[in-house]
Amino acid sequence: MYDLRPHLETAVEPGTNLLLSGPALTGKRSLALDILADGTESGESAIIVTTKDNGDRVLEEFGTRIDYADKPVAVVDCVTRQQGVGDARDDDRIKYTSSPVDMTGIGIKLSEFLEEFYTDRGIERNRIMVHSLSTLLMYAELQTVFRFLHVFTGRVQSVGGFGLFCIDSSAHDDQTMNTLKQLFDGIITTSEDAEPTIRLGK
Repeated sequence: MYDLRPHLETAVEPGTNLLLSGPALTGKRSLALDILADGTESGESAIIVTTKDNGDRVLEEFGTRIDYADKPVAVVDCVTRQQGVGDARDDDRIKYTSSPVDMTGIGIKLSEFLEEFYTDRGIERNRIMVHSLSTLLMYAELQTVFRFLHVFTGRVQSVGGFGLFCIDSSAHDDQTMNTLKQLFDGIITTSEDAEPTIRLGK
């Protein structure tokens, strides 16, 4: 498989937000995790916002790429409490929101991790991944998600981070996709029968 990652390292400026778009099962999540692991390897932090799998499972998968034991890796888990595990408590690795609908909570938990890594620990480069925007769009209207992402991408930009936002392009109409694309500095496209492509610029 063609490896986009070396190209990304040279092409992406601090403060960049990319949309990672493609049909289901075309490797978006895996590619995003690889890109985050590359950053972790070179001293950057990784923050994963998950609306599909619980935090433990995400960390387990991330751990197949890199030993992150003493590294700044964290998860905002939007799944566990929604599934009824109400007593899940925040710790150094995982912070929980009530559900994917709790976009205010997602923003707060992200900010807490960024504050810890960027301000308290002096980590100047932070990579942030959201998997998946499609889940947010199942629960909330497009304009609500758009407003949330406008703030979220602005936060990534303000700390000079690198944001990757996965979406299942086959689950949404052209109007939804075109509306969301406005928020991003470029798009990585995955497909079933071709290598991933990257296009930078609005």
